[in-house]
Amino acid sequence: MLNILGQSTHLCNGLSRRAILTAGSAGLFGLQVPSLLSAENKGTIRPDAKAKSVLFLFLFGGPSQLETFDMKPEAASSIRGPFRSIPSRTPELRISEHLKQTAQLSDKFCVIRTMTHPHNDHNACHYIQTGHTWTRSAENGQDVNARETDWPSMGSVIEHVSQHHPGNRHRTFPDYVYLPNRLGHLQGYDRTGQYAGWLGSAYNALATDIRRKDSQDNPYFRNCDDTELDFRIKGLLTRKEITLDRLQKRQSLLEQFDRHRRDVEDQKSLVNYEGIRRQALELVTSEKIRTALDIRKESEELRSQYGYHLFGQSTLMGRRIIEAGSRFVTVLWDAPDGYSWDSHRTSSDLEKFLIPGFDQAFSALLRDMDDRGLLDETLVVAIGEMGRTPKPDTAQWGRGHWSYCFPCILAGAGIQGGTLYGQSDKDAAYPADNPVRPEDLAATIYYALGINPDLRLPDQQGRPVQIIEDGRPLTELFG
Repeated sequence: MLNILGQSTHLCNGLSRRAILTAGSAGLFGLQVPSLLSAENKGTIRPDAKAKSVLFLFLFGGPSQLETFDMKPEAASSIRGPFRSIPSRTPELRISEHLKQTAQLSDKFCVIRTMTHPHNDHNACHYIQTGHTWTRSAENGQDVNARETDWPSMGSVIEHVSQHHPGNRHRTFPDYVYLPNRLGHLQGYDRTGQYAGWLGSAYNALATDIRRKDSQDNPYFRNCDDTELDFRIKGLLTRKEITLDRLQKRQSLLEQFDRHRRDVEDQKSLVNYEGIRRQALELVTSEKIRTALDIRKESEELRSQYGYHLFGQSTLMGRRIIEAGSRFVTVLWDAPDGYSWDSHRTSSDLEKFLIPGFDQAFSALLRDMDDRGLLDETLVVAIGEMGRTPKPDTAQWGRGHWSYCFPCILAGAGIQGGTLYGQSDKDAAYPADNPVRPEDLAATIYYALGINPDLRLPDQQGRPVQIIEDGRPLTELFG
């Protein structure tokens, strides 16, 4: 069952005045609602923005550049890998034989071959999703979970800008959505980079959640049925679906909120409380939301084109949510088996499931969005947090972590299709020219959305903090 979840709230004997202000209003059945604080910076969106929205395909674990979009057929046999390269519609771009459909659509996307950063572990998911470097230790795989002090994700920044933009007072859909589950939840982690961090929980994504059939199940590697892909807002449709425990927790939180309401009523930053509550109720009970989350509204033919595996159906759902009006949607390919794109052991899963599954969903997405006229106004981003080592670690072409050179795919919103940006060296180990850091990618995404990367938002102490530091938008990628 795929259900809507909000970030859990840890209740105690009381909430501080700051916690009340930071959280905004109480979550409606667990769903976070707009903050009561007025924006320190309105973050005016440029009228000439290239994109209305972003669909962020996050391939967690680190897809191998040498098995996908930066193949080196002329490299030494110890480097080039087990797969053949095939031509695409883009001159000088040869990609994996398992990306046949994508190869025929390369005139619609740009390949950045020179993403690079020094954080050679999975906590780079923070860097990729926020545009800010990781600041905590991850020795031996520890300390991977999100904290309130983390930098906010790009989606959370967009949610903040949307909530405080004068033209978005009556939104009918949350502007930051995370599908099909929170990063790491299928492994028992709550990984950093996906939350609002110090910006405040009011700007967390509306997230969905799916559970595996058992500890050995990987729904990204198999077809899923509609029982699993039930995207309805469970617990919001009828009273009988709301558990007593959740009602009691909600009532407790509301009582605490009301006790502190008197303390903040005289604050200039306070937006009309009843208006906020009314808007929140309208948001979570919206017929538009229920309709968008019903995957059965799509034809069997189209669903089959995306693939019935979890990534395929989630990508289709991402398109539906973009079409419904959301501005930043992350579609995650997670690692419920602990490996998946983190292909240390073997290239077998790359050949059988990972690359063909991505090929199917990504190519269907580009065709579908193009047919609907959505590609012109949606920036599609496909990326992992790193790449893989040029030399394999195992005889079965398992490769280790490698953050020093890996690809990113951009399409739509004026991106010049059929182009390459940057050149890696002969082994796809390091950029030979035009290195692109996560700061630059984030600045490019903000630029496409019409948001100045110099925008400042209030941190936990109320100090203005620039959303991206030292990032350069790649304006040359746009036509």
